[in-house]
Amino acid sequence: MTTVSRRSVVAGATAAGVALGALTAAASEAAAAPVAPDVAWPAVKRPSDLRRIVWWSAAELSAAIRQRKVTCVEVMTAYLDHIDAVNPAVNAIVALRPRAELLAEAAEKDRLLRRGRYQGWMHGFPQAVKDLANVEGMPTSAGFFGQLDVPAAPPATADALFVERVRAAGAVFIGKTNTPEFGLGSHTYNKVFGTTYNAYDQTRSAGGSSGGAAVAVALRMLPVADGSDFFGSLRNPPGWNNVLGLRPSYGRVPGAGNEQFVQQGGTEGPIARDARDLALLLSTMSGYDVRAPLAIEQDPAPLGKVRRTTLRGLRIAWMADLGGYLPMEQEVLEVTGAAVDRMRALGARVDKVDALPAFGSFRGNEDLWPLWLVFRHWISGGLNKPVYDNPAWRPYLKPEAVYEIEGLLTGADGNPALTGLDVWDASVKRTAMYNGFRTLFETYDHVLLPTAQTMPFAADLEWPAEIEGVAMSSYHRWMEVTAIGTLLGAPTLAMPAGFGRSGLPIGLQVIGRNHDDAGVIRFAAAWERATRLVEDHAPGLIAR
Repeated sequence: MTTVSRRSVVAGATAAGVALGALTAAASEAAAAPVAPDVAWPAVKRPSDLRRIVWWSAAELSAAIRQRKVTCVEVMTAYLDHIDAVNPAVNAIVALRPRAELLAEAAEKDRLLRRGRYQGWMHGFPQAVKDLANVEGMPTSAGFFGQLDVPAAPPATADALFVERVRAAGAVFIGKTNTPEFGLGSHTYNKVFGTTYNAYDQTRSAGGSSGGAAVAVALRMLPVADGSDFFGSLRNPPGWNNVLGLRPSYGRVPGAGNEQFVQQGGTEGPIARDARDLALLLSTMSGYDVRAPLAIEQDPAPLGKVRRTTLRGLRIAWMADLGGYLPMEQEVLEVTGAAVDRMRALGARVDKVDALPAFGSFRGNEDLWPLWLVFRHWISGGLNKPVYDNPAWRPYLKPEAVYEIEGLLTGADGNPALTGLDVWDASVKRTAMYNGFRTLFETYDHVLLPTAQTMPFAADLEWPAEIEGVAMSSYHRWMEVTAIGTLLGAPTLAMPAGFGRSGLPIGLQVIGRNHDDAGVIRFAAAWERATRLVEDHAPGLIAR
């Protein structure tokens, strides 16, 4: 079983790579003895009731373990007990390893601490990896392998690159978080493990493809989680589960896969309940690696330092539904619009911008979806074609996967098969789109959009067929709002916006300048300090 990274998948590690093999990751170079990141660590006390451990932030948990306020065995026990109580209602964590094995690993973490060996800020953390990335010794189902008449994947023989880094920081891998088949579609269900349900309403979708990760974090079953994003997978699930997610600048979190130069759509990133935890996990996952030639060569350590600031004076472009171009539920506009009004009250300068900035060959709103389809069919179709080519597996592919592959090979939506010239012209147009936003960022610090065009829909639906009476032409047309950040390759953060009339949450996307990941995290830190949307709105399943 070879290592497959997010660079070789659509919205996560491709099942084709998992099944057919990819570039095996080289062993990481030996690193210096780790120390805790240089951040303002919170003060913690040992709780009288150890069940309260799961209510600590990741930063608080880290400080408590490092200061020996609690043992790693106590931490693991508290989390496993909590998972046993909560997870059956939502099915967020899958392939959970046996308790005895996990407690033994936690006990070894305690022995290391007693010997003065501290592995990193995640020392002793229970961690579950999205089931699209490899963890050594664990199978990667990608939501496909292991269903009826499809063989299960063998245990991986090496970690994905970002998993190497999380392991090196001291985490204990307890299982996987659920994902849709091959990460396709923003609704987490598959024939291997079933459906993951929303943290706030177990009749509703959790979003996807990082649905399991977002729900696990929202329900305190994990301190933090990794996710991956091609088309909103680190934005839609956090938005629907009232947590934070970050699609980093492309190259910030590198991956080692069998293709490194074309697939510039997918990336891994962090999910957390607050900005400080999000920053800490981002700094762990980030950094240059020679196996990833397009990785950003910047020291990741400063990413872990979040300065709690203010929204006062920030210049924000609020795009909402792009002047009516994007079909969007009224409830989404009500909640996100109210959040933007609150930003104005907090001192931000917010302007309504109703159109994507035209530049060169990119004409703005009218070019967004046609451009996206070329990009999506090309990358997604190419990545998953090996599964399609296997006659034993093709009948079990869900229609969304077939749509992407055949969109590349024979055409879809009335369009012919893609040609090399189609891809070239689309890349030129994408470059023009980037330059249009580069000009926009001369005036504004951030661009804001909703995280989805609908509120969480019924979990028994495959995807919304219409929005406000407008028919959706494909399984992902209802999330067109997330294509913008992906096409720009810019850091795009999802943060809570509030709760609607339905009682369900929705989020805001904060798009920053290229490589300004720290800037969007500072924005989220200021917003959470002013609103306390996560702290004050625990899901009913775990309400204190």
